[in-house]
Amino acid sequence: MVETETGPGQTDSYTPDVDDGIVGEGPESDEEMPLADHIEEMIRRVAIVLGVSGIVTMLLYPGADLVNTAFGFELISSTEVIDFLWNKHIPGAPGIEARRPRVYGPLELLLTELKVAALGGLIIGLPVFVYETYLFMRPGLFPQERRYYLAAVPTSVVLAFIGISFAHFAVLPAIFAYFTSYTTGTAVVAFGLRETFNLILILMGYNAIIFQIPLFILLAIMMNLVTRRWLLDRRLIFWGTFLGLAFLISPDPTGMAPIIIGVTMIALFELTLLVLGWVRPDSPHSGWLCFSGEIRQ
Repeated sequence: MVETETGPGQTDSYTPDVDDGIVGEGPESDEEMPLADHIEEMIRRVAIVLGVSGIVTMLLYPGADLVNTAFGFELISSTEVIDFLWNKHIPGAPGIEARRPRVYGPLELLLTELKVAALGGLIIGLPVFVYETYLFMRPGLFPQERRYYLAAVPTSVVLAFIGISFAHFAVLPAIFAYFTSYTTGTAVVAFGLRETFNLILILMGYNAIIFQIPLFILLAIMMNLVTRRWLLDRRLIFWGTFLGLAFLISPDPTGMAPIIIGVTMIALFELTLLVLGWVRPDSPHSGWLCFSGEIRQ
């Protein structure tokens, strides 16, 4: 029996039509396994994710360049991606000689091309990670929870592209405009290829990951792992964690990039909970939202 709010000062109760794991035992497919077997399976699934990401990375570089050279194709190469991103994000790069990339080591261009290809591997690896996580948890999930998780795989891809687009059109232009304006009249900036692209790629990859926050919150609530109220009551802990991760991972020592990333994570967290607070379910026995828009406690 679960109590829900039906109006000011009033409560109602319901009993789920289907055993969703709160009232009864777990699903029949849920079996006890030794800890060593769990760890072994987890390592195997992580290896699959890393393997898929690595294969995609190698196909993009040097695979695309080798195919273009051998067969005369015109596949997009990592060098063309580097040139496009550089001209897009470095103010004045197409026309100002001083804004062109500087290479300070013999392997710098090669490693940068490999990092660009690795970003493609990350994008493909994210839905594979979600799916492998689903397979790992599948024996302990009810049929409805399995449908939620499978639907999350294509959603993960969409959110990753939204995150990269957000970095491309909003975050990176703001950061590089700040960098160039900060040094104008003080020094002539020489943009090193490695350092500059480290910042570009890390922020793009980071945004692809942090834009998964709404998906993970939704999955956690749908699977009855947490409630919206539980998340709201601990929002300051999440805010502090987001800001800490932003400053820990960002390569920008000025603080501009981690502040933008931290604020973005907090905004995604809050907007997701705000939207969930207004959602009306199709059924009063949906198991996670009631008609007043509040999460079932």
